[in-house]
Amino acid sequence: MDPERIADLLEQVRRNQVSVADAMARLRHLPFEDLGFAKIDHHRALRQGFPEVVMGQGKDAKQIAAIVEAIRQKRNNVLVTRLDSAKAAQLKRLRTGLTFHPIAGAATWHGKPIKITGKGTVLVVCAGTSDIAVAEEAVVTSEMMGNRVDRLYDVGVAGIHRLLGNRACLDDASVLIVVAGMEGALPSVVGGLVAKPVIAVPTSIGYGASFHGLAALLGMLNSCAAGVTVVNIDNGFGAGFAASLINRL
Repeated sequence: MDPERIADLLEQVRRNQVSVADAMARLRHLPFEDLGFAKIDHHRALRQGFPEVVMGQGKDAKQIAAIVEAIRQKRNNVLVTRLDSAKAAQLKRLRTGLTFHPIAGAATWHGKPIKITGKGTVLVVCAGTSDIAVAEEAVVTSEMMGNRVDRLYDVGVAGIHRLLGNRACLDDASVLIVVAGMEGALPSVVGGLVAKPVIAVPTSIGYGASFHGLAALLGMLNSCAAGVTVVNIDNGFGAGFAASLINRL
């Protein structure tokens, strides 16, 4: 339950439009609802401004469906991350109304219209086409959290003119998420061009010595550009969430 709905419920109680007993029944699952295998944090939207997100990795389709249904019953927006195609197909049969984002490996459901709360635009930049899946996870997350989102893809340092040819996009953004694998150099370049928060996302894309993204992670942590913040390998969700919090300020 989000702050607007709690305020509305309390106002209805004040006006004697809803009884205290009915209000208590509506609030009975705060702060969480125990499903046995999972405890759904219905209080999270009130604390953080966005409902609990379901991570599909490590859960079977029936477990995900049950969690999704519990969140939908509260008319909260739903975001499920880390869905492979097989699990997404199973979930689609179990729960109708979900929108699937196959590139991002995510599913969404809108219990209410998304209200734009971001002050500006979140720009998601990725180095190569192979990094798009992680970038799209950041896009879907940022959009679900109430942001205007733009994309700038395939502008890695191997052809730096592609990035410089889109300088206006970089300047117009309020927060930038920069996704790169291999040596992970792109966030340093972008960070040196803008006076905006830059959130770097290393990906596991690369050849053997990239160590499944460790090389990109270490490169980003050692960025020579001031103000670059780094999230974990392939963590597009974390970058989108952080960018959203920044963009609200």
